[in-house]
Amino acid sequence: MHGSANTRASGAAHPHGAGHPAGATLRDHPASAPRPLDAFLVPAGRDPLTEAFAGREFAPPWRGSTPVDPTEADGVLERVFSTPREESAIAYVHVPYCQNHCLFCGFFQNVWKPEVAEGFVDDVVAEVVARAATPLVASAPVAAVYIGGGTPTALPAAALARLVEGLRTHLPLAEDCEITLEGRTFDFGLSKAAAALGAGVNRISLGVQSFDTGIRRRLGRKLSGEDVRAALAELVELSRARIVCDLIYGLPGQDEAAFLRDVDMVADLGLDGATLYALNVWRGGPLFRAIEAGKLPPAGPLARQAQAYAAGVARLTTQGWRQASQSHLVRSASERNVYNSGIKRGMPCLPFGPGAGGQAHGIRWRNVIEIERRRELVAQGRAPVEGLSRMPPRYAAQAIVTAGLESGALDLATVETLAPGFATAAAPLLANWSETGLIVSDDGHLRTTTAGAFWITNLTSGLFAALDRIEGPPTPSTEKTA
Repeated sequence: MHGSANTRASGAAHPHGAGHPAGATLRDHPASAPRPLDAFLVPAGRDPLTEAFAGREFAPPWRGSTPVDPTEADGVLERVFSTPREESAIAYVHVPYCQNHCLFCGFFQNVWKPEVAEGFVDDVVAEVVARAATPLVASAPVAAVYIGGGTPTALPAAALARLVEGLRTHLPLAEDCEITLEGRTFDFGLSKAAAALGAGVNRISLGVQSFDTGIRRRLGRKLSGEDVRAALAELVELSRARIVCDLIYGLPGQDEAAFLRDVDMVADLGLDGATLYALNVWRGGPLFRAIEAGKLPPAGPLARQAQAYAAGVARLTTQGWRQASQSHLVRSASERNVYNSGIKRGMPCLPFGPGAGGQAHGIRWRNVIEIERRRELVAQGRAPVEGLSRMPPRYAAQAIVTAGLESGALDLATVETLAPGFATAAAPLLANWSETGLIVSDDGHLRTTTAGAFWITNLTSGLFAALDRIEGPPTPSTEKTA
């Protein structure tokens, strides 16, 4: 994953992440026992930005979900796709190929080979066609499409255009549908960009991570910082799409000054948006092994990451950028970040491509990621889907918590309406966080400070723990369930 839908480097409570779980399931991340509420209290006297907690919490969107019995999975999935939606959806298309395995990435799947392109696009377009007439897909508009990975920009120009055209032809896209292409600047020149834009892409999200050539080389990135800057400048000059990028803080060998030079470069280029991610070092992954072997300096400690995050946000906001979410800042009013904000709000998500994760009508699932196994299942007339789970009973309240904290302003009354008793259960946390400088309360809204935004996954997990303490059934949702 290289763009802002991923979770590989995020301090945010979701890609998912990026964004969205491009392949994440209960099988991959077994549920841990709920933590007590006092685990989220901050001792008095600690600096809220650098010392509030001993470490970051992991607040996955599938927290509290329960697996569907395999014997029931086919019937549950059939009911999900045969049930219409009453609200807009978002769609995620997963391209599970990369030109190389970057050291920081925990989601690498397959080495890119040009000869796989046509067959891959054939498979995905056929999947879209097969699902397009189902009530789940056809019943209401699709507000955003995110083509993520992996590295979607590795696809040749013709194959990339054919994929986008297939999505536009067969999905009920809203007139203002945001179509994001994620990728990297390597092997993504103007001719390929023109093909994608001509097919309908209107937002490009590139994983820059850093403009510092030395840091980039250590991470396994192929282009120099100057090459990346020039490529982004050319895309901006086209004026045909919103251009955004990712930056990571906490990288080995990166101090705050180096990170702020990256932030300044983003501002100087005139990009529409930028996402500031905290580095995650995946235990057992290539970056972890390189640091353990002494081949790379250690990642930046949490306190230094917190300072870099605060400095980066301050640098952009003082130049007129708006903080749209915990990690995403925007320069232009046209940058809406629809897919990522929709995932946080719990919008239905339609998944296409191997490894794509979806959710609708109280059910989550994942497309089989192994290419050949997926094709075998399709040939047998079986849905190439696995990892079905039921969302937790208080999922609607969880989604409001997640989206509210992400946006910086949580409406506490809305959570209370969905989960009566929440205000009482969360009161000790809210009082503590207010006293220690993580939040401020303003007319029934919880607003995060910069320190609170940095520790957003801990705040999210704490409020989820408060929801767990509520006795009795949740308020019924108006969403149809399978």
